[in-house]
Amino acid sequence: MRNFFPIFTLFQARLSRYIVLWVFASIIVIEFIILIPSYFAEEKRQLEKLESISEATVDSIKTLTQQEEITSNNVKAQLEQIVYQSKVIRGIAIYTTDGKLIQTLGESPQLSFSDLRNSDMLHKRNSKGNRYDVGWSNTMLPGDWILIIRHDASEVQTKLNFFILRIAVLVLIISAFVTSVTMIVLGATVIVPILRLRDNLQTAGYTLSQDRTDCELHTISEQRKDELGEVMRAFQEMFDRVSREISRRKESEEKLRIEQEKAENLLLNILPQPIAEQLKEKQSTIAKGFSEVTILFADIVGFTELSAKVEPEELVSLLNKIFSAFDCLTEKHGLEKIKTIGDSYMVAAGLPIPQSDHADAIADMALDMQKEIYNFPILYGTKLRIRIGINTGPVVAGVIGTKKFIYDLWGDAVNVASRMESQGLPDCIQVTEETYQRLQTRYHCKERGYIKIKGKGLMQTYLLLSKKAHSEPSP
Repeated sequence: MRNFFPIFTLFQARLSRYIVLWVFASIIVIEFIILIPSYFAEEKRQLEKLESISEATVDSIKTLTQQEEITSNNVKAQLEQIVYQSKVIRGIAIYTTDGKLIQTLGESPQLSFSDLRNSDMLHKRNSKGNRYDVGWSNTMLPGDWILIIRHDASEVQTKLNFFILRIAVLVLIISAFVTSVTMIVLGATVIVPILRLRDNLQTAGYTLSQDRTDCELHTISEQRKDELGEVMRAFQEMFDRVSREISRRKESEEKLRIEQEKAENLLLNILPQPIAEQLKEKQSTIAKGFSEVTILFADIVGFTELSAKVEPEELVSLLNKIFSAFDCLTEKHGLEKIKTIGDSYMVAAGLPIPQSDHADAIADMALDMQKEIYNFPILYGTKLRIRIGINTGPVVAGVIGTKKFIYDLWGDAVNVASRMESQGLPDCIQVTEETYQRLQTRYHCKERGYIKIKGKGLMQTYLLLSKKAHSEPSP
């Protein structure tokens, strides 16, 4: 490491910036305190110059009024000449002592008769600083009248701005000099060693993050006899032990993370994510009603007969391939797989997050399931076929119990969907009137007629055939 740190490197350290900030701010505050009275003194001096011009004008008006009445045309003409010729005076207003305006020449002053009612002489500068009014009462002038003169103070403001600029530049020069000297003095004794210690900490942190301990700490060779030297030696002594402890901790954390990811993935394979989040919050019972969802039941036709011809391992493997293909379709259409029972597959749309096109999503799923089942080969003289039933309606969904959690549905709509499947036709998708009403504008459907449903009596049913080429958007 270099033994010399340039001045700009010192300013990169936070401690250096704090020192610079406080020193710089202190000088600025002191200079600002000095500047305020200086500013007002300069302002007063510049305005007094304007008043001296006003006093000369007042003397001229006094001379005129001693010779003639102030209302005479001759006096008015000479007053106009004073305003016209002067580069400073912009306007004159003359009042009687009872408030009557006698003459107004040029710009109208902001000061008025009412402002001078209780004062012998009054000054007023406007908010922009470019006009300055001076008023004299009748106690300051001969005769029974009051005089107000408006001055152009633009040059005063310009001079004040230059005055402030000069002071500001001087303050910046002084501040820069003092802070630079302060940094140079402190740098050799405090900041440079701290910067080196900081570099060592960064090096040690990087080394420990790589599970290594073979790094070179430059402060080890420095034998300081002050508090900073004690910190360096303590850091050297702790480095090896900390590196070993961190390595052990990281190894344990990695094992814990892997196990936690496994548990998270397993839980998300069992339950929907919103339900899993609620379950992790230790809610004992999770249940929610949904006003409208669409449920699909699917069953493999003749699977029971096929199971008598096929070895158990081959049968389970076949069923796994079929349901895995259905799982991919479920994910593709954004549906929620509920469960499998034997060779039956149950899926729903519109929960646990409601969606407006739940019926369309289930219809697309059913049509894709038919296409998918056709891809499986003929086994032992049996061609796989599927029977699907769909219904739309309100349900209650949730998780109950304390072991072997499952996200399940309850309600009459679920029972009817199951009956649509069990009393359907092979290679057909049977839907209820409720589902048909939501699909008829976008899908080709065929009326099957009334069938008797256990617990419901006669129900009108339809067969879903295909999706229309130019279907209307779902409501």
